[in-house]
Amino acid sequence: MHMCGVAVDWNGTKKMGLEEQLPAGFALTTVEGLAGYMRKSSLWPVTFGLACCAIEMMAAGGGRYDLARFGMEVFRPSPRQADLMIVAGRVSQKMAPVVRQIYDQMPGPKWVLSMGACASSGGMFNNYAIVQGVDHIIPVDIYLPGCPPRPEMLMDAILKLHEQIGNTKLGANREAIIREVEAAALASKPTFQIQGLLKS
Repeated sequence: MHMCGVAVDWNGTKKMGLEEQLPAGFALTTVEGLAGYMRKSSLWPVTFGLACCAIEMMAAGGGRYDLARFGMEVFRPSPRQADLMIVAGRVSQKMAPVVRQIYDQMPGPKWVLSMGACASSGGMFNNYAIVQGVDHIIPVDIYLPGCPPRPEMLMDAILKLHEQIGNTKLGANREAIIREVEAAALASKPTFQIQGLLKS
């Protein structure tokens, strides 16, 4: 029995909340929304620290910041069990093939977070021994600036990655987005041709 939009039980007590209004056993969502929710809520990062940023990454996993709130308390020792690589620190030329091999061993779908200035752009190490950005080796989804970034910044980047994963399209929709991104990347002007910061 319904009275004025509020569900009322047989004995006259009011039922509150959306779950009382819906029939039992029904949930309204899309397949993409459900898959995105499950993927973003169960990220397993691979245990992978290269330099000082790794200390901040370990602090984020500790009790004070507690990445377990986001379903990420398990840093996997094997890349075959992980779907998130946090590149924490500078990548040397000797380490670059190892980074690529670990990335290739991770099952898809997988995501990469570049943590710190050194991983994102080489940082202060502008020399022949350090890769000037890990995106020369593997595709990066989120860039996190800082030297080193605080654990709060890492958690904010992870939450932004959660939004990105939750909005990921599936099937033909995803293939169309990938084609658009690749076409835009091929059409963009190379960085050595850009003159100044405000010119395109």
